[in-house]
Amino acid sequence: CNDAADAQRDTVCERRDKPVATGELSPRAAAVAAGTALTLCVPLSLLSGAAAGAAHLGMVAAGWAYNLRLKHTVLSPLPYATAFGALPAFVTLGLPTPSWPAWWAVTSGALLGVGAHLVNVLPDIEDDLATGVRGAPHRLGRPACRWLAPFAMLTAVGVLVAGAPGTGGIPERVLATAAVIVAVAGTTLPSGARSRWPFRAAIVVSGMAVSLLLLRGSDMA
Repeated sequence: CNDAADAQRDTVCERRDKPVATGELSPRAAAVAAGTALTLCVPLSLLSGAAAGAAHLGMVAAGWAYNLRLKHTVLSPLPYATAFGALPAFVTLGLPTPSWPAWWAVTSGALLGVGAHLVNVLPDIEDDLATGVRGAPHRLGRPACRWLAPFAMLTAVGVLVAGAPGTGGIPERVLATAAVIVAVAGTTLPSGARSRWPFRAAIVVSGMAVSLLLLRGSDMA
């Protein structure tokens, strides 16, 4: 869906990592594949149950809304926050005894989504602006996104540590401490305007946050 919607922009920006932009795949083929996947997604999602299936389809709808419209608006973080925040609901609503997920799981997921949006935009923000994309990160600018991306990830880590029941074991404490160190180092160390180190640091912190979520997974329902 993303490649089909951005075919013209990716071609202008000479994205060598995009088969549609390089001419290896036609935009129509990408669009047909996306439409086929969307159609199959409905019955496959509902195999997990009506409630879990609805949560998953809501996540898919958020992704399509971002690709087709919201990425160009100030509301661009909303689909990421919605989809990432709904992921714990898909898990807990699909259990033999369905239940709503804990607030800290949803909140940390939404924060990870916002961080992921900032991280995803950061490397290509100038190309996006040149081709008319004006989402929230583009309006904020590269310097602000460079700080906000790891901050959102660290806030997600903080919610997981403080919100989940119990004090957590040594693995959780080690991951939380390491996340702080990586985020601070990646954001504050000297680097060029287009350096990928803030991007890489945010990716690492995001992985640590997901690991914390998995370690606390038994308390999520």
